[in-house]
Amino acid sequence: MSNSRNFCGRTRREFVWEAGAGFGSVALASLLGEDGFFGKSANAAENVPNQGPHHTPKAKNVIFLFMYGGPSHIDTFDYKPSMNGMDGKTVAVKTFGRGGHKNEGRIVEPRWKFNQYGECGKWVSDLFPNVAQHVDDIAFLHSLTADSPIHGSAMLMMNSGKILSGSPTLGSWLNYGLGTSNKNLPGYVVMLDPTGGPISGAKNWTSGFMPASYQGTVLNSQGPPILDLNRPDGMPEPVQREILDALNETNSRHLAARPNQSELSARIASYELAYNMQIHAPEAVDFAQESESTQQMYGMDRAETKDFGSKCLLARRLVERGVRFIQVYSGGNHNDANWDAHGDLEKNHNLHAGETDLPIAGLLKDLKQRGLLDSTLVVWGGEFGRQPTAEYANGSGRDHNAYGFTMWMAGGGIKGGISYGKTDELGARAVENELHVKNLHATILHQMGLDPNRLSYFFSGLDQKLVGVEHVEPIHEIIA
Repeated sequence: MSNSRNFCGRTRREFVWEAGAGFGSVALASLLGEDGFFGKSANAAENVPNQGPHHTPKAKNVIFLFMYGGPSHIDTFDYKPSMNGMDGKTVAVKTFGRGGHKNEGRIVEPRWKFNQYGECGKWVSDLFPNVAQHVDDIAFLHSLTADSPIHGSAMLMMNSGKILSGSPTLGSWLNYGLGTSNKNLPGYVVMLDPTGGPISGAKNWTSGFMPASYQGTVLNSQGPPILDLNRPDGMPEPVQREILDALNETNSRHLAARPNQSELSARIASYELAYNMQIHAPEAVDFAQESESTQQMYGMDRAETKDFGSKCLLARRLVERGVRFIQVYSGGNHNDANWDAHGDLEKNHNLHAGETDLPIAGLLKDLKQRGLLDSTLVVWGGEFGRQPTAEYANGSGRDHNAYGFTMWMAGGGIKGGISYGKTDELGARAVENELHVKNLHATILHQMGLDPNRLSYFFSGLDQKLVGVEHVEPIHEIIA
Protein backbone atom coordinates (compact mmCIF):
# COMPACT_ATOMS: atom_id res chain seq x y z
CA MET A 1 0.00 0.00 0.00
CA SER A 2 1.53 3.29 -1.03
CA ASN A 3 1.88 6.17 1.45
CA SER A 4 2.41 8.84 -1.21
CA ARG A 5 -1.23 9.81 -1.80
CA ASN A 6 -2.67 12.31 0.66
CA PHE A 7 -6.14 11.98 2.27
CA CYS A 8 -7.11 15.14 4.19
CA GLY A 9 -3.53 15.67 5.32
CA ARG A 10 -2.93 12.00 6.11
CA THR A 11 -1.17 9.28 4.20
CA ARG A 12 -3.27 6.64 2.50
CA ARG A 13 -2.24 4.10 5.16
CA GLU A 14 -3.20 6.45 7.98
CA PHE A 15 -6.56 7.10 6.31
CA VAL A 16 -7.30 3.41 5.88
CA TRP A 17 -6.33 2.46 9.43
CA GLU A 18 -8.19 5.38 11.02
CA ALA A 19 -11.27 4.64 8.90
CA GLY A 20 -10.98 1.00 9.85
CA ALA A 21 -11.06 1.88 13.51
CA GLY A 22 -13.80 4.46 13.05
CA PHE A 23 -16.12 4.45 10.05
CA GLY A 24 -15.46 0.83 9.10
CA SER A 25 -16.14 -0.63 12.50
CA VAL A 26 -19.29 1.44 12.97
CA ALA A 27 -20.88 1.42 9.54
CA LEU A 28 -20.02 -2.10 8.48
CA ALA A 29 -20.62 -3.70 11.85
CA SER A 30 -23.99 -2.00 12.11
CA LEU A 31 -25.21 -3.72 8.96
CA LEU A 32 -25.82 -6.88 10.92
CA GLY A 33 -25.61 -5.44 14.39
CA GLU A 34 -29.21 -4.57 15.25
CA ASP A 35 -30.28 -5.08 18.83
CA GLY A 36 -26.98 -6.28 20.25
CA PHE A 37 -25.98 -8.52 17.34
CA PHE A 38 -22.42 -8.87 18.69
CA GLY A 39 -23.20 -8.72 22.39
CA LYS A 40 -23.28 -12.44 23.10
CA SER A 41 -20.84 -15.15 24.02
CA ALA A 42 -21.07 -18.83 23.17
CA ASN A 43 -19.15 -19.79 26.32
CA ALA A 44 -17.95 -23.12 24.90
CA ALA A 45 -15.16 -23.80 22.44
CA GLU A 46 -16.34 -27.35 21.77
CA ASN A 47 -19.54 -26.20 20.04
CA VAL A 48 -18.49 -27.01 16.50
CA PRO A 49 -21.34 -26.80 13.95
CA ASN A 50 -22.37 -30.10 12.41
CA GLN A 51 -22.19 -28.63 8.91
CA GLY A 52 -24.13 -31.59 7.67
CA PRO A 53 -27.35 -33.57 8.19
CA HIS A 54 -27.77 -36.53 10.49
CA HIS A 55 -29.81 -38.36 7.87
CA THR A 56 -30.91 -37.81 4.28
CA PRO A 57 -32.94 -34.60 4.26
CA LYS A 58 -36.27 -34.20 2.52
CA ALA A 59 -36.02 -30.39 2.52
CA LYS A 60 -33.21 -27.91 1.93
CA ASN A 61 -34.94 -24.69 2.89
CA VAL A 62 -37.76 -23.47 5.14
CA ILE A 63 -40.19 -20.60 4.54
CA PHE A 64 -42.13 -19.83 7.71
CA LEU A 65 -45.19 -17.65 7.04
CA PHE A 66 -45.88 -16.22 10.50
CA MET A 67 -49.38 -14.82 11.05
CA TYR A 68 -48.57 -12.68 14.05
CA GLY A 69 -51.38 -12.12 16.55
CA GLY A 70 -53.11 -15.49 16.34
CA PRO A 71 -55.49 -16.26 13.45
CA SER A 72 -58.78 -17.93 14.34
CA HIS A 73 -58.57 -21.60 13.39
CA ILE A 74 -62.35 -22.06 13.51
CA ASP A 75 -62.79 -19.23 10.99
CA THR A 76 -60.11 -20.43 8.57
CA PHE A 77 -59.23 -24.14 8.30
CA ASP A 78 -60.85 -25.94 11.28
CA TYR A 79 -64.46 -26.47 10.17
CA LYS A 80 -66.99 -26.63 13.01
CA PRO A 81 -70.47 -27.12 11.48
CA SER A 82 -71.99 -27.84 14.89
CA MET A 83 -71.50 -24.17 15.78
CA ASN A 84 -73.89 -23.03 13.07
CA GLY A 85 -77.00 -21.59 14.66
CA MET A 86 -75.35 -21.18 18.08
CA ASP A 87 -74.44 -17.51 17.72
CA GLY A 88 -74.94 -15.66 21.01
CA LYS A 89 -75.72 -18.77 23.04
CA THR A 90 -73.98 -19.00 26.41
CA VAL A 91 -72.28 -22.36 26.91
CA ALA A 92 -70.10 -23.99 29.54
CA VAL A 93 -66.57 -24.02 28.13
CA LYS A 94 -63.22 -23.58 29.85
CA THR A 95 -61.00 -20.97 28.27
CA PHE A 96 -57.77 -19.21 29.18
CA GLY A 97 -56.54 -16.12 27.38
CA ARG A 98 -55.72 -12.49 27.90
CA GLY A 99 -58.89 -12.17 29.97
CA GLY A 100 -57.84 -14.97 32.32
CA HIS A 101 -59.59 -18.25 33.12
CA LYS A 102 -63.31 -18.54 32.33
CA ASN A 103 -65.80 -21.38 32.64
CA GLU A 104 -68.46 -20.15 30.22
CA GLY A 105 -68.88 -17.74 27.35
CA ARG A 106 -71.05 -16.41 24.53
CA ILE A 107 -70.60 -18.34 21.30
CA VAL A 108 -69.32 -16.41 18.30
CA GLU A 109 -70.46 -18.46 15.32
CA PRO A 110 -67.88 -18.67 12.48
CA ARG A 111 -68.37 -15.60 10.34
CA TRP A 112 -67.39 -17.10 6.99
CA LYS A 113 -68.83 -19.93 4.96
CA PHE A 114 -66.81 -23.10 4.40
CA ASN A 115 -66.57 -25.07 1.17
CA GLN A 116 -64.84 -28.30 0.19
CA TYR A 117 -61.77 -28.21 -2.06
CA GLY A 118 -59.40 -30.60 -3.77
CA GLU A 119 -59.46 -34.34 -4.13
CA CYS A 120 -59.14 -34.60 -0.35
CA GLY A 121 -62.36 -32.61 0.14
CA LYS A 122 -60.83 -30.29 2.72
CA TRP A 123 -63.18 -27.68 4.19
CA VAL A 124 -61.76 -24.14 3.93
CA SER A 125 -63.45 -20.85 4.75
CA ASP A 126 -64.07 -18.04 2.30
CA LEU A 127 -61.18 -16.16 3.90
CA PHE A 128 -58.71 -18.28 1.91
CA PRO A 129 -60.22 -19.10 -1.50
CA ASN A 130 -56.82 -19.06 -3.22
CA VAL A 131 -54.91 -21.13 -0.67
CA ALA A 132 -57.89 -23.52 -0.82
CA GLN A 133 -56.87 -24.44 -4.38
CA HIS A 134 -53.70 -26.06 -2.96
CA VAL A 135 -55.12 -28.21 -0.16
CA ASP A 136 -53.95 -31.41 -1.85
CA ASP A 137 -50.37 -30.21 -1.24
CA ILE A 138 -50.98 -29.24 2.40
CA ALA A 139 -50.97 -31.13 5.71
CA PHE A 140 -53.22 -29.37 8.20
CA LEU A 141 -52.36 -29.76 11.89
CA HIS A 142 -55.53 -29.13 13.90
CA SER A 143 -54.35 -30.02 17.39
CA LEU A 144 -51.43 -27.70 18.16
CA THR A 145 -50.99 -26.55 21.75
CA ALA A 146 -48.61 -24.08 23.37
CA ASP A 147 -47.58 -23.22 26.91
CA SER A 148 -48.73 -19.62 26.98
CA PRO A 149 -51.77 -17.63 25.79
CA ILE A 150 -49.84 -14.34 26.00
CA HIS A 151 -48.29 -12.89 22.83
CA GLY A 152 -44.75 -12.23 24.05
CA SER A 153 -44.06 -15.64 25.59
CA ALA A 154 -46.07 -17.51 22.94
CA MET A 155 -44.07 -15.82 20.19
CA LEU A 156 -40.83 -16.81 21.87
CA MET A 157 -42.07 -20.41 22.18
CA MET A 158 -43.04 -20.62 18.51
CA ASN A 159 -39.68 -19.21 17.47
CA SER A 160 -37.30 -20.64 20.07
CA GLY A 161 -39.15 -23.48 21.80
CA LYS A 162 -39.17 -21.68 25.16
CA ILE A 163 -41.41 -19.05 26.75
CA LEU A 164 -38.42 -17.19 28.20
CA SER A 165 -36.06 -15.05 26.16
CA GLY A 166 -32.38 -15.80 25.55
CA SER A 167 -32.54 -19.02 23.53
CA PRO A 168 -31.58 -19.48 19.87
CA THR A 169 -34.43 -19.40 17.38
CA LEU A 170 -35.35 -22.03 14.81
CA GLY A 171 -33.40 -20.40 11.98
CA SER A 172 -30.30 -20.24 14.19
CA TRP A 173 -30.54 -23.95 15.00
CA LEU A 174 -30.86 -24.87 11.32
CA ASN A 175 -27.87 -22.80 10.27
CA TYR A 176 -25.82 -24.06 13.21
CA GLY A 177 -26.61 -27.65 12.26
CA LEU A 178 -26.38 -27.37 8.49
CA GLY A 179 -24.45 -24.24 7.60
CA THR A 180 -25.34 -22.10 4.62
CA SER A 181 -24.90 -22.83 0.94
CA ASN A 182 -24.53 -19.14 0.01
CA LYS A 183 -21.64 -17.12 1.41
CA ASN A 184 -22.93 -13.89 -0.12
CA LEU A 185 -26.29 -13.76 1.68
CA PRO A 186 -27.36 -14.45 5.27
CA GLY A 187 -28.45 -18.00 6.01
CA TYR A 188 -31.35 -16.71 8.14
CA VAL A 189 -33.56 -13.91 6.83
CA VAL A 190 -36.55 -12.19 8.47
CA MET A 191 -39.07 -9.94 6.67
CA LEU A 192 -41.36 -7.79 8.81
CA ASP A 193 -44.78 -6.27 8.30
CA PRO A 194 -44.74 -2.59 7.19
CA THR A 195 -46.58 -1.65 10.40
CA GLY A 196 -43.62 -2.80 12.48
CA GLY A 197 -42.09 -5.82 14.10
CA PRO A 198 -43.79 -8.23 16.52
CA ILE A 199 -43.80 -7.91 20.29
CA SER A 200 -40.38 -8.67 21.84
CA GLY A 201 -38.76 -7.55 18.58
CA ALA A 202 -35.39 -9.10 17.74
CA LYS A 203 -35.74 -11.72 20.48
CA ASN A 204 -37.82 -13.56 17.88
CA TRP A 205 -34.83 -13.99 15.55
CA THR A 206 -31.98 -13.97 18.04
CA SER A 207 -29.17 -16.52 18.11
CA GLY A 208 -29.39 -16.51 21.92
CA PHE A 209 -26.37 -18.18 23.49
CA MET A 210 -25.01 -19.25 20.09
CA PRO A 211 -22.44 -17.15 18.22
CA ALA A 212 -23.86 -13.95 16.80
CA SER A 213 -23.31 -15.13 13.24
CA TYR A 214 -26.39 -17.38 13.54
CA GLN A 215 -28.81 -14.52 14.24
CA GLY A 216 -31.48 -13.61 11.71
CA THR A 217 -30.98 -10.63 9.41
CA VAL A 218 -33.91 -8.32 8.70
CA LEU A 219 -34.32 -7.88 4.95
CA ASN A 220 -36.58 -5.46 3.09
CA SER A 221 -38.42 -6.63 -0.02
CA GLN A 222 -38.72 -3.11 -1.42
CA GLY A 223 -36.16 -0.32 -1.46
CA PRO A 224 -32.72 -0.97 0.06
CA PRO A 225 -32.68 -4.63 1.15
CA ILE A 226 -30.71 -3.74 4.28
CA LEU A 227 -30.53 -0.25 5.75
CA ASP A 228 -27.10 1.42 5.46
CA LEU A 229 -25.83 -1.42 3.29
CA ASN A 230 -24.46 0.71 0.43
CA ARG A 231 -21.08 2.41 0.62
CA PRO A 232 -21.26 6.10 1.53
CA ASP A 233 -20.82 8.61 -1.25
CA GLY A 234 -17.15 9.23 -1.89
CA MET A 235 -16.02 5.85 -0.60
CA PRO A 236 -14.31 4.00 -3.50
CA GLU A 237 -14.54 0.22 -3.50
CA PRO A 238 -10.73 -0.27 -3.37
CA VAL A 239 -10.52 1.90 -0.25
CA GLN A 240 -13.32 -0.04 1.40
CA ARG A 241 -11.49 -3.27 0.58
CA GLU A 242 -8.35 -1.90 2.23
CA ILE A 243 -10.36 -0.91 5.30
CA LEU A 244 -11.70 -4.43 5.59
CA ASP A 245 -8.26 -5.96 5.13
CA ALA A 246 -6.87 -3.67 7.83
CA LEU A 247 -9.70 -4.54 10.21
CA ASN A 248 -9.33 -8.25 9.54
CA GLU A 249 -5.60 -8.12 10.18
CA THR A 250 -6.07 -6.38 13.52
CA ASN A 251 -9.05 -8.48 14.59
CA SER A 252 -7.34 -11.72 13.58
CA ARG A 253 -4.35 -10.94 15.80
CA HIS A 254 -6.71 -10.10 18.64
CA LEU A 255 -8.75 -13.27 18.06
CA ALA A 256 -5.66 -15.49 18.02
CA ALA A 257 -5.11 -14.69 21.68
CA ARG A 258 -8.80 -15.11 22.50
CA PRO A 259 -10.06 -18.17 20.55
CA ASN A 260 -13.22 -18.56 22.64
CA GLN A 261 -14.67 -15.11 21.95
CA SER A 262 -17.31 -15.94 19.35
CA GLU A 263 -18.53 -12.35 19.12
CA LEU A 264 -15.15 -11.29 17.70
CA SER A 265 -15.03 -14.04 15.07
CA ALA A 266 -18.65 -13.23 14.20
CA ARG A 267 -17.73 -9.57 13.77
CA ILE A 268 -14.91 -10.45 11.39
CA ALA A 269 -17.24 -12.68 9.37
CA SER A 270 -19.94 -10.01 9.34
CA TYR A 271 -17.62 -7.50 7.66
CA GLU A 272 -16.98 -9.88 4.80
CA LEU A 273 -20.64 -10.88 4.54
CA ALA A 274 -21.71 -7.24 4.48
CA TYR A 275 -19.14 -6.50 1.78
CA ASN A 276 -20.41 -9.37 -0.37
CA MET A 277 -24.03 -8.43 0.28
CA GLN A 278 -23.49 -4.97 -1.19
CA ILE A 279 -23.42 -6.72 -4.55
CA HIS A 280 -25.67 -9.73 -4.04
CA ALA A 281 -28.49 -8.43 -1.81
CA PRO A 282 -29.67 -5.75 -4.30
CA GLU A 283 -29.70 -8.39 -7.03
CA ALA A 284 -31.87 -10.68 -4.91
CA VAL A 285 -34.58 -8.03 -4.55
CA ASP A 286 -34.48 -6.96 -8.21
CA PHE A 287 -37.96 -8.01 -9.29
CA ALA A 288 -37.38 -6.58 -12.76
CA GLN A 289 -35.97 -10.01 -13.52
CA GLU A 290 -39.41 -11.52 -12.91
CA SER A 291 -42.10 -11.66 -15.58
CA GLU A 292 -45.27 -9.62 -15.28
CA SER A 293 -47.34 -12.80 -15.02
CA THR A 294 -45.19 -14.06 -12.13
CA GLN A 295 -45.59 -10.80 -10.24
CA GLN A 296 -49.34 -10.89 -10.82
CA MET A 297 -49.43 -14.45 -9.46
CA TYR A 298 -48.12 -13.06 -6.17
CA GLY A 299 -50.62 -10.19 -6.20
CA MET A 300 -48.00 -7.50 -6.74
CA ASP A 301 -50.33 -5.65 -9.12
CA ARG A 302 -52.88 -5.07 -6.32
CA ALA A 303 -52.55 -2.54 -3.53
CA GLU A 304 -53.78 -4.85 -0.78
CA THR A 305 -51.47 -7.75 -1.66
CA LYS A 306 -48.41 -5.97 -3.05
CA ASP A 307 -46.40 -5.85 0.17
CA PHE A 308 -46.89 -9.44 1.33
CA GLY A 309 -46.69 -10.62 -2.28
CA SER A 310 -43.29 -9.01 -2.72
CA LYS A 311 -42.07 -10.73 0.44
CA CYS A 312 -43.30 -14.12 -0.76
CA LEU A 313 -41.65 -13.60 -4.13
CA LEU A 314 -38.41 -12.58 -2.44
CA ALA A 315 -38.65 -15.70 -0.28
CA ARG A 316 -38.73 -17.83 -3.42
CA ARG A 317 -35.75 -15.95 -4.86
CA LEU A 318 -33.82 -16.42 -1.61
CA VAL A 319 -34.55 -20.15 -1.67
CA GLU A 320 -33.10 -20.26 -5.18
CA ARG A 321 -29.99 -18.53 -3.84
CA GLY A 322 -29.45 -20.99 -1.02
CA VAL A 323 -30.79 -19.10 1.99
CA ARG A 324 -31.56 -21.76 4.57
CA PHE A 325 -34.40 -20.21 6.61
CA ILE A 326 -36.77 -17.37 5.68
CA GLN A 327 -39.44 -16.05 8.01
CA VAL A 328 -42.14 -13.72 6.65
CA TYR A 329 -44.40 -11.85 9.07
CA SER A 330 -47.99 -10.87 8.40
CA GLY A 331 -49.01 -8.36 11.02
CA GLY A 332 -46.95 -6.05 13.18
CA ASN A 333 -47.23 -3.48 15.90
CA HIS A 334 -50.32 -4.15 18.07
CA ASN A 335 -54.12 -4.35 18.04
CA ASP A 336 -55.69 -4.63 14.58
CA ALA A 337 -52.35 -4.09 12.85
CA ASN A 338 -52.02 -7.87 13.27
CA TRP A 339 -54.31 -10.92 13.55
CA ASP A 340 -55.16 -10.20 17.21
CA ALA A 341 -58.94 -9.95 16.76
CA HIS A 342 -60.21 -8.91 20.20
CA GLY A 343 -62.81 -6.46 18.88
CA ASP A 344 -64.18 -6.78 15.36
CA LEU A 345 -63.32 -10.26 14.07
CA GLU A 346 -64.73 -9.68 10.59
CA LYS A 347 -62.84 -6.45 9.98
CA ASN A 348 -59.60 -7.85 11.33
CA HIS A 349 -59.52 -11.18 9.49
CA ASN A 350 -60.91 -9.81 6.23
CA LEU A 351 -58.01 -7.36 6.23
CA HIS A 352 -55.17 -9.75 6.98
CA ALA A 353 -56.45 -12.72 5.01
CA GLY A 354 -57.11 -10.35 2.11
CA GLU A 355 -53.47 -9.26 2.23
CA THR A 356 -52.00 -12.78 2.40
CA ASP A 357 -54.28 -15.34 0.69
CA LEU A 358 -53.31 -14.62 -2.93
CA PRO A 359 -49.56 -14.20 -2.25
CA ILE A 360 -49.36 -17.47 -0.29
CA ALA A 361 -51.21 -19.32 -3.05
CA GLY A 362 -48.86 -17.72 -5.56
CA LEU A 363 -45.84 -18.89 -3.58
CA LEU A 364 -47.10 -22.48 -3.43
CA LYS A 365 -47.91 -22.48 -7.14
CA ASP A 366 -44.60 -20.90 -8.12
CA LEU A 367 -42.51 -23.23 -5.98
CA LYS A 368 -44.32 -26.24 -7.40
CA GLN A 369 -44.06 -25.24 -11.06
CA ARG A 370 -40.33 -24.56 -10.62
CA GLY A 371 -39.73 -27.92 -8.96
CA LEU A 372 -38.81 -26.25 -5.66
CA LEU A 373 -41.73 -27.32 -3.48
CA ASP A 374 -40.32 -30.82 -3.02
CA SER A 375 -37.22 -29.36 -1.36
CA THR A 376 -38.80 -26.33 0.32
CA LEU A 377 -40.79 -26.72 3.52
CA VAL A 378 -43.52 -24.08 3.83
CA VAL A 379 -44.98 -23.53 7.32
CA TRP A 380 -48.06 -21.37 8.07
CA GLY A 381 -49.45 -20.29 11.42
CA GLY A 382 -49.41 -17.89 14.35
CA GLU A 383 -48.39 -18.12 17.99
CA PHE A 384 -51.82 -19.52 18.95
CA GLY A 385 -55.47 -19.56 17.80
CA ARG A 386 -58.71 -17.94 19.03
CA GLN A 387 -61.47 -19.01 21.39
CA PRO A 388 -64.96 -20.06 20.24
CA THR A 389 -66.54 -17.55 22.61
CA ALA A 390 -66.66 -13.76 22.66
CA GLU A 391 -64.20 -11.90 24.81
CA TYR A 392 -66.59 -9.07 25.61
CA ALA A 393 -70.32 -8.68 26.24
CA ASN A 394 -70.77 -7.24 22.74
CA GLY A 395 -69.03 -7.78 19.44
CA SER A 396 -67.41 -10.72 17.65
CA GLY A 397 -63.88 -10.46 19.05
CA ARG A 398 -62.20 -13.62 20.29
CA ASP A 399 -59.55 -14.01 22.99
CA HIS A 400 -56.33 -16.05 22.65
CA ASN A 401 -56.41 -19.85 22.59
CA ALA A 402 -53.29 -21.92 23.25
CA TYR A 403 -55.28 -25.09 24.11
CA GLY A 404 -55.92 -26.04 20.49
CA PHE A 405 -55.21 -24.32 17.17
CA THR A 406 -54.30 -24.97 13.54
CA MET A 407 -51.08 -24.69 11.57
CA TRP A 408 -50.20 -26.20 8.24
CA MET A 409 -47.15 -27.46 6.36
CA ALA A 410 -46.53 -28.08 2.68
CA GLY A 411 -43.66 -29.34 0.54
CA GLY A 412 -40.33 -30.61 1.82
CA GLY A 413 -41.41 -34.25 2.04
CA ILE A 414 -44.74 -33.56 3.79
CA LYS A 415 -47.85 -35.48 2.74
CA GLY A 416 -50.48 -33.35 1.06
CA GLY A 417 -54.25 -33.48 1.34
CA ILE A 418 -54.41 -34.67 4.94
CA SER A 419 -55.70 -33.29 8.22
CA TYR A 420 -54.13 -34.49 11.46
CA GLY A 421 -55.47 -34.01 14.97
CA LYS A 422 -58.77 -32.58 16.12
CA THR A 423 -60.17 -29.99 18.47
CA ASP A 424 -63.52 -30.42 20.22
CA GLU A 425 -66.80 -29.51 18.51
CA LEU A 426 -66.33 -25.84 19.46
CA GLY A 427 -62.61 -25.64 18.67
CA ALA A 428 -61.82 -24.82 22.29
CA ARG A 429 -59.07 -27.41 22.86
CA ALA A 430 -57.25 -30.32 21.22
CA VAL A 431 -58.91 -33.67 21.89
CA GLU A 432 -57.32 -36.04 19.38
CA ASN A 433 -53.61 -36.55 18.55
CA GLU A 434 -52.63 -33.54 20.64
CA LEU A 435 -49.49 -31.83 19.41
CA HIS A 436 -47.12 -29.37 21.02
CA VAL A 437 -45.03 -26.66 19.39
CA LYS A 438 -42.05 -28.93 20.10
CA ASN A 439 -43.53 -31.56 17.75
CA LEU A 440 -43.73 -28.93 15.03
CA HIS A 441 -40.09 -27.97 15.59
CA ALA A 442 -39.03 -31.62 15.65
CA THR A 443 -40.76 -32.19 12.32
CA ILE A 444 -39.05 -29.21 10.70
CA LEU A 445 -35.62 -30.33 11.94
CA HIS A 446 -36.30 -33.91 10.83
CA GLN A 447 -37.31 -32.86 7.33
CA MET A 448 -34.13 -30.80 7.08
CA GLY A 449 -32.06 -33.87 7.93
CA LEU A 450 -31.44 -33.14 11.61
CA ASP A 451 -32.29 -35.39 14.55
CA PRO A 452 -34.19 -33.07 16.93
CA ASN A 453 -33.08 -35.12 19.96
CA ARG A 454 -29.44 -35.14 18.89
CA LEU A 455 -28.90 -31.58 17.69
CA SER A 456 -27.48 -29.78 20.74
CA TYR A 457 -25.35 -26.85 21.85
CA PHE A 458 -23.43 -26.92 25.12
CA PHE A 459 -24.20 -23.89 27.24
CA SER A 460 -24.35 -23.18 30.96
CA GLY A 461 -23.39 -26.76 31.79
CA LEU A 462 -26.12 -28.37 29.68
CA ASP A 463 -26.56 -29.81 26.20
CA GLN A 464 -29.22 -27.34 25.10
CA LYS A 465 -31.72 -28.42 22.43
CA LEU A 466 -34.44 -26.66 20.49
CA VAL A 467 -36.97 -29.28 21.62
CA GLY A 468 -35.81 -29.35 25.23
CA VAL A 469 -34.39 -32.13 27.40
CA GLU A 470 -37.18 -34.68 26.94
CA HIS A 471 -37.40 -36.86 23.84
CA VAL A 472 -39.73 -35.35 21.21
CA GLU A 473 -40.99 -37.17 18.14
CA PRO A 474 -41.62 -35.57 14.76
CA ILE A 475 -45.17 -35.85 13.42
CA HIS A 476 -44.53 -39.08 11.50
CA GLU A 477 -48.12 -39.32 10.24
CA ILE A 478 -47.65 -36.31 7.92
CA ILE A 479 -44.22 -37.28 6.62
CA ALA A 480 -44.21 -38.80 3.12
